[in-house]
Amino acid sequence: MFINCKGRLIDLSIPKIMGILNVTPNSFFDGGKYNNESEILPQVEKMLSEGADFIDIGAYSSKPSAEFVTEQEEIERIVPVIELILKHFPDTLLSIDTFRAEVAKASIESGAAIINDIAAGGLDENMFDVIAKYNVPYIMMHMRGNPQTMQSMTQYEDIIKEMLFYFSEKVAKARSLGINDLIMDPGFGFAKTTDQNYEVMQKMELFNLLELPVLSGISRKSMIYKTLNNTPQEALNGTTFLNTIALTKGAKILRVHDVKEAVECVTLFNKLNL
Repeated sequence: MFINCKGRLIDLSIPKIMGILNVTPNSFFDGGKYNNESEILPQVEKMLSEGADFIDIGAYSSKPSAEFVTEQEEIERIVPVIELILKHFPDTLLSIDTFRAEVAKASIESGAAIINDIAAGGLDENMFDVIAKYNVPYIMMHMRGNPQTMQSMTQYEDIIKEMLFYFSEKVAKARSLGINDLIMDPGFGFAKTTDQNYEVMQKMELFNLLELPVLSGISRKSMIYKTLNNTPQEALNGTTFLNTIALTKGAKILRVHDVKEAVECVTLFNKLNL
């Protein structure tokens, strides 16, 4: 199982790590920490040295209470960061966390390798066309509504069946446009209650029926810290545990704030599966 990132074939038979870099002032865990060159570059260097295969940059917080950010402001936040990172670390494979086609276009033209869309094209009808034009790997996440409405849209008759149908439709549309490299993200925390998040995790191997790589993004999320009655800052141990479960369920990419610990999960997981 491979994806093509800027001409480089990335083998996902060994799970990969995607380090999170939020350049927003209001991310739920690290909002405001990485807003200038002196903060961004050391963090990127740290994640790369710890073994990150990709760096995922987000310039628009998707937490339910996040304020609206214009498309132009998102571009103005993210493009200079892409250029800065690639100037200092030119071989870095950058993923861009956006649901807007124009942001995706500007990011790819600035050197980004992957687009990570929380709405799988559902919030911008032009997104699939941009992905097809530039032929970059596309991460499609499951979500209902938008970040402001998603937590009121958690009614499912059969959540796994409905998610499989959702992804099947997205894959069919993508394939019709010639998009080759697709990655699925179950969207933990998006339009799902805590119990639903754990049901999805418990049955995550069923997504392998679609024969696409699965990304798991549970790092320090509320499904962990609310269950453990602690905080995002105290949720690393829970994150590590659930990352390990995700690997046993077939996850090929772990999207995380804490790269070193995730790399250790993959290393031990691979050792068990020799």
